[in-house]
Amino acid sequence: MTEKEPLNQGNGETMDINTDDSVSGSTHLNEPVANEDEIEKLKAEVQELKEKYLRQAAEFDNFRKRTAKERLELIQTAGKDVIVSLLEVLDDSDRAEKQLQTSNDAAAIKEGVKLVFTKMKNTLQAKGLKPMQTIGTEFNPDHHEAITEIPAATEEMKGKVVDEVEKGYYLNDKIIRFAKVVVGK
Repeated sequence: MTEKEPLNQGNGETMDINTDDSVSGSTHLNEPVANEDEIEKLKAEVQELKEKYLRQAAEFDNFRKRTAKERLELIQTAGKDVIVSLLEVLDDSDRAEKQLQTSNDAAAIKEGVKLVFTKMKNTLQAKGLKPMQTIGTEFNPDHHEAITEIPAATEEMKGKVVDEVEKGYYLNDKIIRFAKVVVGK
C-alpha cells in the first residue's frame, strides 16, 4: 500500500490516511513542545520546591532532636521539685536524731518525731499525694490488693475491707500504689 492509496475499513468505505500531501507524518516531533521561558519557569519552581522540602526536613529533624533532649532532661529532673521540698524534712530529721542522742525526755522526743512526720505528710500532700481511704469500704480490685480474707465480724463487713496492711496512695488523682488490704468473707 502506498501513501496515496485509500484505506479499506472493511465495511466498503475507504478513508484517506494522509490529509495533507506536502507534510510528512513525523513533522510534529520536530516542533518545540513549550517555549523556553516556560521551561525555565518550571525548572525554577522545581528548584524552589526542592529547597523548601529540604528546609522542612531539616526543621523537623531539629524539632525531633530538641524534643528528645527536653524529654531526657525532664526525666532526669522529674523528682527534683519533690526532693528539694523534702530536704527541709531531712534537716528536721537530722536535728531530731541529735536530740535523741542527748535527751532522755520521752515526751519531748515523741513530740519532735510527730512534728517531723506531720511536716513530711504536709509537704507530700502539697505535691499532690493523697492517701487512699480503704477501711470499711467495698473491696475494689482496681484500687485494692487483697492479701488475705478473714471471717467478717458482722454481716455488713462481708466483701468489705476489714484491715489495711499497706496504705494506698494517689498522686494527682492517679493511683501510684495500691492498698494492700484484708477482706472480710
